[in-house]
This record gives sequence, structure tokens and C-alpha cells, in this order.
Amino acid sequence: MSAYMGKLLYVDLTSETIKDISLDPQLVENYVGGKGFGAKILYDLLPAKCDPLSPQNILMFMPGPLTGTLAPAMRGCVVTKSPLTGTFADSYFGGHFAQEIRFCGYDGIIVTGAAPEPSYLWVDDGKVEIRSAAGIWGLDTFSTVEKIRAELGDESVKTACIGPAGEKMVSFALINCEYNRHAGRAGTGAVMGSKNLKALVLRGSKAVTPADPDAFEKAVDQAYLEVAEDETAAGFNTFGTPASIDFANDEQLLPTNNYFDGSFEGADGLNAEAQSEQFWLRNVACAGCPIACGKVGMIKKGRRKGLITDVVEYETAAMIGSNLGISDVREVAYLVKKCDALGLDGMSAGGVAGFAIEAYREGIITKDDTGGQELNFGDSASVEYLLDKIAAREGLGNLLARGVKYASEEMGKGSDAYAVHVKGLESPAWGPRSVPGMALALATADRGGCHQRAFPILYEVGGEWNGEAVDRDALKGKGEIVAHLQNYLAALDTLVKCDFAAYSIKDSTYCQMLEAATGNQWNVDKLMQLGERIWNQVKLFNLREGFSRSDDTLPKRFTEEPLPAGPQEGKKITLQDLDQLLDEYYQVRGWDSSGEPSPEKLKELGLDNMPALVQVPAQ
Repeated sequence: MSAYMGKLLYVDLTSETIKDISLDPQLVENYVGGKGFGAKILYDLLPAKCDPLSPQNILMFMPGPLTGTLAPAMRGCVVTKSPLTGTFADSYFGGHFAQEIRFCGYDGIIVTGAAPEPSYLWVDDGKVEIRSAAGIWGLDTFSTVEKIRAELGDESVKTACIGPAGEKMVSFALINCEYNRHAGRAGTGAVMGSKNLKALVLRGSKAVTPADPDAFEKAVDQAYLEVAEDETAAGFNTFGTPASIDFANDEQLLPTNNYFDGSFEGADGLNAEAQSEQFWLRNVACAGCPIACGKVGMIKKGRRKGLITDVVEYETAAMIGSNLGISDVREVAYLVKKCDALGLDGMSAGGVAGFAIEAYREGIITKDDTGGQELNFGDSASVEYLLDKIAAREGLGNLLARGVKYASEEMGKGSDAYAVHVKGLESPAWGPRSVPGMALALATADRGGCHQRAFPILYEVGGEWNGEAVDRDALKGKGEIVAHLQNYLAALDTLVKCDFAAYSIKDSTYCQMLEAATGNQWNVDKLMQLGERIWNQVKLFNLREGFSRSDDTLPKRFTEEPLPAGPQEGKKITLQDLDQLLDEYYQVRGWDSSGEPSPEKLKELGLDNMPALVQVPAQ
């Protein structure tokens, strides 16, 4: 008995092949689930240099061995090759969809090929069909879910779907996994659109049974106790992620006017207090979550009165709020919901819009390009215009739909000076010019600029590492912090953990839950090695796709333009600083000076002779 269901679902949309693949014991032992399964399978099955929008690309929905249990690890991830960056991509989602994969009897879903016509995948307790999506193609994400539930006559089915942006293969299109839960980053929705796959719809009734139910219940109780006793978790419950607006603004980390500055005069209009006053009514939670960080409500007054909205999370409040000079959270909520409906990643959308507005201000984009529409910071009409054009890939939107890296390369004229991305992924809402560790974390993140791979800001801004205060401005020592955090979070992303519960739950408690669930022995050292193995596995994929040290870099806005005012005035991360950070980081990782894992490191992690652990089923 084990928490694993014992098989993966494999679907080739081109040949309409539907097969079950038994889990290889080596896959379970060395990669566990979630990100680990996705990293190994993508490396094994995807041909090198494959076009991300070709039928050959692989799209995977991966829960973890704790998903669908009582453990606070209820999320899932989508894994593919990114059409935005060309790197490995894993994008995480909460809600209820990941659990339903397990309830249908699977430890993951692998989709390849492309359907000849718009289709959706219907998985009913292990019975799998490819059905026509002709009646839902073109609908927004919310309408798609409603229409599918009506068609099936069941409000309980769980759906992951794309909107118009995904159908048009916008490079930063997302996958909606139930209301306001998304696999948002890196263009997973575009890959789904390239496969003519509108949705996956699940209904399952199977139980996920731990190997040792008594030990598992005890470990889960301990995890819940640790969450209940932690002030950070209580803060997420009360204030949600918008509480970070004030912190980021005070520390000059908040992107403002396309990252020109790190603080925003209108931050008080975006924070948790503003959102609570304007629309919050009650908390909502993912399945089995002990924190309930989400909020839902209705805007009470103003021109958006009556709009039903979830919390405006920190990242989108910053990227579509302060980054675009908009201080009215009601307008931001409206624009974020438009992104969700169209199927656009709000973070990338905010980055692309900021780039376009600045390009307009600099005269590179003109009214001839916009059909007379002005583009200005602080103007929600400018942003709405851009979102609609991008999702439809009309006019200027067709260029911007490829992301800021591509758009700036096509525009030229020095526009790369304000194209804020890492490896093609629009940067998250944490300006790194005064926090070198965060700069290193963004530069080395495996899917491009990402704050979820490591968040050393917590240690750099008044924190401690190994019992000693961290010097915020120092370069030395940041490589060790970043590498450790990347390994640890990669390990937890095999489970797949709740991001916020991970602040509270001890690493030893995660090991106890994993051991009791799977029947395999786990300790903290083994967990850390798991994370390091996965990080190196993804590195091997990105190296194979042509990425090198030169790609572990930052945009000119962070390396050439200092913060213009405030306590951190004058700070930036120069290319020389970045070289020093990278040298130390690569050394800590056991990589050579070009950023490639050494033969000794690969042998240590068991990656030197690791065979393919998943084979393409015979058709």
C-alpha cells in the first residue's frame, strides 16, 4: 500500500493513442513526483531543440505523492518546454484540479501531439475520451468551465482550460485550473492551444491511501500544528499576499513605472487594507488548505461596482498596479480579472504593458501603431487596450504577444534598455537592485526570472543565515544561500507543497509525511539531495537547449540604471557584481566556470548514467 496510484496517463492527440504507463521504481525513488517527474520525463521524451509549439512538445499535469491526502501539499504543476523562453517550464496551480488527477487513479497526465480539430480531454474515473470542443472554442475561461459543466450535467467536475489567448498561442498564455487558480508562467496555455486542446476535464472517486495511515495522520497533525503556531501563516490568512505591498514599498523593491523606481506613491491604494475596504468579503482556500490565504468579494462602489473578484495577489497588484502606475485597486482587480478571462498571465501582461507604455513614451511606438490610442502610465484604458489586442493578436498586440524579449529585439532603437526579463520571462514583482542575493536568484532561475525558485530577500532584509546576520549589500555568501534555497524548494515542489505553508512546516516534518505516505525512508539530507538532483536535471535540459552562462544575466534596467531616490538611492547590480555572484554560486554548486555540472557532481547525484525512466507507448 502506498500513496502512489502506480501509473501515468499518456495521451497522443495526433494518433488518438491513450495508454497507461506504469511508474518505474527508479522514477519514484529519484524524482518522487511533481517537478521531479516532469523534469525527468521532459528530458527523456522531448527531442532536443524541439519547437515548443510543435505537436512534438510534451504537456504534463503533475501532482505529487501528497496531493489528494490531508497533507498541506495540495497543489500541482504543469511541465513543458516554454514557448516564451525556450527553457524548461514548470508552472504551479492550486485549487482542486491536481487532487482530481489522483482521484482518477493517476500520478500524472502526459499529453503530446495535436488534435486535428478543437478538442477537450474527458477523464471519468479512468475512462478517457477525446471529445470535440467546437462548442466552447473561442470562449473565455470562466464561460468554458460553465459550458462544460452544463454539457456534462455535473457541477463537480474539475477543469483546466485555456481562453482566447491560449487559442491564439500568445507566448505568455496561462491555463485556468478552476476559478482564479492558474498555471500562469512561461506560456503553458500557448502549448495547450498549439495542441488544439481547449480543456482537460476530470471526475474521479478513487482514494489516495498512505502506506502507514497512523504515522501519516500523526505527521499531518504535526504539520498543521506548525502552521497554526506560526505568525507568518496567520498573516497570510488575515491579509493574504497583498500584505507584501507595504514591505516591498518600504524596502524599495516594488516595481514602479516599468521598474524605473522601487517605491510607489500610490502603494496604499493597492495593499491589503485597501482591498479589504473595497471588496473583500470572506476567505477561500485550496482543497485541504489550513491557511486559506485567498479572498473573495465584490467591489462596493465606483465604476467597477458589482464586479465579483478574488484577492488581487501581490504579484499582480504590483505588476498591473504599481508597475503601470495604477493606484486604484478596483481598476487593477478589473484588469486582472480580464487577464484571467482571456487566459493571460497577469505578471507577464504587466511586464509587457509596462514595456509598451515606455516604448510609446520614448516614441518607438506611435499612434500609428495603436490606431490612435494613447499609452500612458496610470491609465487603465491604456492597459485594457493592450490586453485586448494581445489576446486577439491584432496589430501591435501581435508583436507584444511574443513577450518583451522578442518585442524589443524586433523594435530595436534601444528598447532593450527597458525590456525587463530574464531568459525571456518577464521579471516578477521584486526589483533586485538593492538585494544582490535576489539578483542572483533571478539570474539563475531555471525557467527565467522567477521569485519562487529562491527568495533570499527574507534573509537579506534584516534576516539571519545559519545564526548570523546577513549583510544586505554584500556579494560574498549569497551563492550559498541561493543554491540551498533552490535545492530545498525544488525538493518540496515534488510533493507538491503549498508555497505559504512551507514557511511554517519544518523540513523534518515534510520528511515524516513523505515517508509515511510512500513507505520509502526519508530524512533531511536525502530531501536536500533530491532537490539538488532535480535542479541539476533541469540544468542539463536547459544546457541541451543551448543556454549558457551568458543567459544567467539581468536586464539593463537592473545592471545599468540605479534606483533614482530613497534610502537605496544609487544601488544597482553591475555586470561585474553579477560575475562575482555567479562565480561563487557555480563553485557552491560544483559546476565549472561556464555553468555546467562537473562529471563528479553528476556522478554524486546519480545523473551520470541515469537511464530513461519513461518510454513512449507503442501506438
